[in-house]
Formats: sequence, C-alpha cells, structure tokens
Amino acid sequence: MVHLDLNALWLTLKVAAWATAAAGVLGVAFAWAVARGRWPGKRLLEAVLTLPMVLPPTVLGYYLIVVLGRNAPAGRWLSTHFDITLMFTWQGAVIAASVVAFPLVFTSSRAAFEGVNVNLEKAARVLGAGELKIFLHISLPLAMRGIAAGTMLAFARAMGEFGATLMIAGNIPGKTQTLSMAIYDAVQSGNDALANTLVIVISVLCIVILVVSGRLLNPRPER
Repeated sequence: MVHLDLNALWLTLKVAAWATAAAGVLGVAFAWAVARGRWPGKRLLEAVLTLPMVLPPTVLGYYLIVVLGRNAPAGRWLSTHFDITLMFTWQGAVIAASVVAFPLVFTSSRAAFEGVNVNLEKAARVLGAGELKIFLHISLPLAMRGIAAGTMLAFARAMGEFGATLMIAGNIPGKTQTLSMAIYDAVQSGNDALANTLVIVISVLCIVILVVSGRLLNPRPER
C-alpha cells in the first residue's frame, strides 16, 4: 500500500496559492503599464519581465540566493530589522515559485489588456472618470478572461516548480518538500509506487487547470 504524504500535497497547494496571488497582483499591474505605456525602454522591460520564462530554474534560484541569501544585502536587512530568514523556508519557496509563475500572468494579462477597446477608456475619460475608476470598471472586467486564464496557468506552473525552489528553500520533508521534490526523492530511493501515485496526482491537477483555463480563453463550445 502506498503511503501518500499529505504534507507535501498541502505545502504544494499553499505555496502555489501564495505564489499565484503575488504573481497575479504584480503581473496584472506590470501588464497594464506595458500595454498602455508609451515610453523609452519598454521593450527592454518586457524582455526582463519575461526572462524567467526562458532562464533555467537553477539560474533563477542562484539570482534569488544572491539577492535574498543570508549574506546578501537584502537578506541581511530582513534578518537584522525583521528577524526574517527566507532561505530554507516555505516562504522562500513562495518567492521562487512567484518569480517562475510571474511571466505567465504578465504575458496573458498584457495580451488581454491590449485587446480591450481603447475607445471605451477614452470615452470614460471624456465623461470625467479617473484612471483608477477606468481600470477597475472598464479595463479589468473586459480583460478578466485572459487574466484568469494566465493566473490558472501560473498556479499550475507554481505547483510544478522544482529547480529554483530547491536552491532557495531546499528539500526538507514536512517543511519545504513539495510534490515535485517528493517525486524526485521517491525515484531516487526506488519507490516507484509512490512516484507513480504522486505523478498521477499532480498530472490530474494540472490537466484540470489546463482544461478550465482553455475554456476561459475560448468559451465557445467545440463543434
């Protein structure tokens, strides 16, 4: 009988949820700025924001260590002033997953905002609406399908994150070990039954997310 470690499942869902929330807020904000902005360096900023999509996860993990490690300026500042240590914690795993998931929210949200009719926003300005009101009542609702689809894809990506999370949070059972790491450990130890079970669990979750996100992007029924 296979013993399924529910701690790894719960931690995976918790890390993915927090990472998706962080990536969602930042991704939508930057997507709006890029979609509507006209300023020098815009293309460069887009490249930087989508860079985590193509960089190896271990490279992202190394960058995070350089920025947030115990000997890094930001890491020392957090430790000294707030007694916060991100290395080898589930919070560190959240940051790693957020960085990896961010481009999925950003690219999908940017495309959604670019698809919004700017004449509607101009009409609202003529009628005296402020930028925040236009964003909340016109742009955001009209772009919501694309944003929701990107957010769901980001959640699936955060669930499967391995390399960057391993480097900053480690692989501590019951503390920082997510499903992807539990699968790796099961394969390394020759526990094929557990590995197969964990693979099926995470595969089913990701398939459900992909189906739902696909319906959000293309709500018309198949013929």
